[in-house]
Amino acid sequence: MLDFNKLHLLQLTLKFYLLNMKNLTKLFLFAALTFVGLSTANAQDKNNPWAISIGVNAVDTYPVYPPDNRPLTGGFPDEYFNVRDHWNILPSVSTLYVGRYVGAGFAFGVRGSINKIDQMGDLPVDDLAYYSVDGMFSYSFRDALFGEGGWFDPYLGGGGGYVFIGDMPSHGTLNGTVGIKFWLSDNINLDVSSTYKHAMMPGTYYTRHMQHVVGIGFAFGGTDTDGDGIYDDEDECPETPGLPEFNGCPDTDGDGIPDSEDACPEVAGLPEFNGCPDTDGDGIPDNEDACPDVAGPAATNGCPDADGDGVIDSEDECPNEAGPASNNGCPFADADGDGVADKDDDCPNVAGPASNNGCPEVDASVLEVLNGEAGRILFDTDKATIRTSSYETLARIASIVKEYPTASFEVEGHADSRASNAYNMDLSERRAQSVVDYLTSKEGVNASQLSIKAYGEEQPIAPNTTAAGMQLNRRVKLTLE
Repeated sequence: MLDFNKLHLLQLTLKFYLLNMKNLTKLFLFAALTFVGLSTANAQDKNNPWAISIGVNAVDTYPVYPPDNRPLTGGFPDEYFNVRDHWNILPSVSTLYVGRYVGAGFAFGVRGSINKIDQMGDLPVDDLAYYSVDGMFSYSFRDALFGEGGWFDPYLGGGGGYVFIGDMPSHGTLNGTVGIKFWLSDNINLDVSSTYKHAMMPGTYYTRHMQHVVGIGFAFGGTDTDGDGIYDDEDECPETPGLPEFNGCPDTDGDGIPDSEDACPEVAGLPEFNGCPDTDGDGIPDNEDACPDVAGPAATNGCPDADGDGVIDSEDECPNEAGPASNNGCPFADADGDGVADKDDDCPNVAGPASNNGCPEVDASVLEVLNGEAGRILFDTDKATIRTSSYETLARIASIVKEYPTASFEVEGHADSRASNAYNMDLSERRAQSVVDYLTSKEGVNASQLSIKAYGEEQPIAPNTTAAGMQLNRRVKLTLE
């Protein structure tokens, strides 16, 4: 709506023009009734470069009519508004203006006017036909004084024209104009102006005169391809309807982020996510969230992982128990509980360190037990046959060896000093082989765990001078390979 203050200022500005101007009152009344309630607006500018105006003109030859001859002097302030005695008004639409915006506040236009002169100064005359054609450059002070836009638009103009009055000689004039446009809407204004026209031909002083115009103007010619009310020259998206706050570009989802900057233009979102929503509030925008409706960490692309094993719950067969992805999020079985999964445990049923692939390690105490038992294996003189009394001993040795399935043992064969060294070497080898054969065939020890080595008489543990000593030297011993 045209607010009251603007309307009041308009009334004050036009006060003197309306005094005793009965014929012009109709035009003002028409403008007021037609355009009251319209919004204030832009003006003729680059977006609406063309203008056309129709109105009523008044011609006044006083005080530039003889005997004064001095323009704008000789009682001018007192007689300028003497409408009844000096102004000649044709009670109809009597002027037409067509103009084009040039740029930077400047415009050029052409005005044609008709009138009937029955008063020249203080002298009545017969009705003289009046015709004029004028060209004018004008400059608007609106933007310079009040910033861009606004409804109050004062201007100055200058140019020339040609005048025809009755039978008097027609001739050119130099013109100067002062005017104000009141913009009633985006494209419509009320234009009030006064122009001094100075005769260019010597001796035709009687044609010096003032011309006052009140008209209704229309600015047009702007292009708005997308019909969003923003002209293409100022529209950053001229082919797509948009909003003024985004220079004519759209915000389809209404989230305050223009589509050109919105990673999710169809769905309202947040600025920190470039216009995309975060439905589950996990700090990961929906367009990057593999589980947009359920909160989850960034490490799993926004999907929950209750057991923290890196396998999202929807793909985890054991969501509450950590396990590797290779086993669908479930832990691998560890029957012996040694921390080495059965699949990697060479001894799945016997606890052992990972450094030994889950198998127990043979330490010195184990070897001490083994060799304590091996010392009870007895052989007859010059024999490799194991005495039956040693079978229980061999069974105990076998059970210990089986506890260490990945260990490799060397079975050493020894002999007393009787016979030759070569013979004893052969005899000790056969004795070691007898033990290996018994353990593998009778007790089920893995043959790959056992090897033999013959030492003959080289490593006695007792003197070979007594029968008891020689018995002790006829022995086997287990060592780690």
